[in-house]
Amino acid sequence: MILAAGGGSTIDCAKGIAAAAMTQDGDVWPLVSQGVRVEQALPLVAILTNAATGSEMNRGAVISNMETNEKIGMSGPALLPRAAFENPEYSFTLPAYQTACGAFDIFNHVMDCYYLAQESTFDVMLEMQEAVMRTVVKWAPIAMEQPDNYDARANLMWASSLALNGMLDGGTAHRGACHAMEHELSAYYDITHGHGLAIVAPRWLEYILNESTAPAIYRLGTKVFQVEEGLEPMEGAKQAIAALSRFCFETLGLKSNLSQLDIDETHFDAMAEHACRLGPIVGPATLNAEDVKAIYKMCL
Repeated sequence: MILAAGGGSTIDCAKGIAAAAMTQDGDVWPLVSQGVRVEQALPLVAILTNAATGSEMNRGAVISNMETNEKIGMSGPALLPRAAFENPEYSFTLPAYQTACGAFDIFNHVMDCYYLAQESTFDVMLEMQEAVMRTVVKWAPIAMEQPDNYDARANLMWASSLALNGMLDGGTAHRGACHAMEHELSAYYDITHGHGLAIVAPRWLEYILNESTAPAIYRLGTKVFQVEEGLEPMEGAKQAIAALSRFCFETLGLKSNLSQLDIDETHFDAMAEHACRLGPIVGPATLNAEDVKAIYKMCL
């Protein structure tokens, strides 16, 4: 068996090793690049030290190939850990920056599926999704200020697992617009995933904001960030986006622009094309490569 002690990158790496071990040449990349559904792998046990990706309770993994600037997901039933140990004390020594990045990764996992079903989403699913996002907003800053606060770490670990174990998807199938765009940033520049998401997410919401999407974005504001109720949907949505930005860049203290991470638009065309390699990114607003490039530029 494979024992993975760490955060999402460690667990995902272990999943790749577990799958590659069952191949003739032990090379994981053909499984990733060809989109192979992993039916056979060595058994995996995860010991979580960083609440973020939810890899401890799902059958997916994201593998990076830094030689080709690719960061691609792989999945299959054999990649689901046989057991996962989530002891909040194991995350007490996590630096504030990684705590912040992990927290926003959790938040964005929920936000990725929050809008996709739109009118077909049951109230019970929306309420559960919003509860997980509220949990992150409440406990992330406490964990950053008090790294050995057991309740804060425990709530974030629960949120990590619930955000991406499939339960909150509510039966919808989606790619996750922000994750699709951020994976390209990480692939080309090796930045921390959650930080990239925090930069992209508010700009994505701003880009897709229109009369159709405004009510759902406004609901995010009222249910998660205590934005005033009773406003016109467009005004409420703008306040929701502003509240999300404050959470990312003031509460979590993350740098707000790609330029602050020494990223320019050199690779934006290639990144946008690869983000849409499977076709337009569907969601509350369908994004093609030009749309993705425009959002990247908003992040500079």
